[in-house]
Amino acid sequence: MQGLAGLSAGVAMAFSVGVSAQALPGTMTWSSYDVGSAGYAEASAMADAFGKQYGTKVRIQPSGSSIGRLQPVLQKRADVGFLATEAFFAAEGTEDFAKKRWGPQDIRVLAGRPAAFGLPTAKDANIRSFADLKGKKIAFVAGNPSVNVKCEAYLGFGGLTVDDVEVVMFPTYGAAMSSIAEGKTDATCTTTTPSQMYELAESPRGIHWLGAPSSDTEGWKRMQAIAPFFGPQVETVGAGLSKDNPAELMSYRYPVLTVRADMSADDAYAFVKAMDETFDIYKNATKVMPRWSLDVSGVPPADAAFHEGAIRYLKEKGIWTADHQKWNDARVKRHQALIAAWDKTMAQGKDLPDDQFEALWQKNREAALSSLN
Repeated sequence: MQGLAGLSAGVAMAFSVGVSAQALPGTMTWSSYDVGSAGYAEASAMADAFGKQYGTKVRIQPSGSSIGRLQPVLQKRADVGFLATEAFFAAEGTEDFAKKRWGPQDIRVLAGRPAAFGLPTAKDANIRSFADLKGKKIAFVAGNPSVNVKCEAYLGFGGLTVDDVEVVMFPTYGAAMSSIAEGKTDATCTTTTPSQMYELAESPRGIHWLGAPSSDTEGWKRMQAIAPFFGPQVETVGAGLSKDNPAELMSYRYPVLTVRADMSADDAYAFVKAMDETFDIYKNATKVMPRWSLDVSGVPPADAAFHEGAIRYLKEKGIWTADHQKWNDARVKRHQALIAAWDKTMAQGKDLPDDQFEALWQKNREAALSSLN
């Protein structure tokens, strides 16, 4: 994508004025992952399209931390967050959001590009099944639950836990991803397109993706018990992958376009409509941008419930089905139950030490979720 990835952080992008979209703001701020990430590149491509079509000026605010990407949205300093799995943690009140200052956040999804996530291994490690993975060294990333929770879910698919492998913790994502080619580990968990995976595929070790076949219903039940936002996906794009050599992996949403639940329905509708009307402008910016087509990106499952304004447009386009609405209603009910449980926890334990408070929250959270079954 020429000219976009190199834009300086936070610079406002202004373009020639085209046809105005109904209710689309003249200026917007979006948050995303760091410059150079897929999320930033994809946000830049959409910003370019919005500018060309409507004259909208978009300022992209990048951050390397989950809090740094979400907080501007919650504080109304950003209109939309191009988020990763922190959207799920925030909606659930887990990981960073189990802290007393956070709790479950009332957020909604506008759309989310399906992204494949898998367990790449060194081809020379001969890991062809989850049984082969036992006792092997697997790279995790310190302070990065977005990666590590997904990895635990992937292990769960195969009936394993972190106790069945040798977890090697690395200080950064890049170090973890490079560790296989460097011979420090045998496997990790990631998307299919990081540069380190292509380097592994070209290295003497080679690459192999440990699959999660959709036909293994029990495996999927175990996986979704840990990470319910996952679904199956046959992936052909990425290191060592092609149409002739696909892999059955799991799909999640990244980036997932996240907003506050109190965003007006008209504003959410206008944004999703603009995404649709400018699709032909940005769809070829990267190999995966075609997956922003709303029939793919505008349907469940996702990290949180879809916004009512987005649903209104998706219904008009004939994309949203009764099954999608059933999923969304259940997700909203889950949001409401968790927020009520948080309010109860705050009333009971606001003066407790942090560790005792978090234990109380976990107890109340589990009780709230059990009541939904």
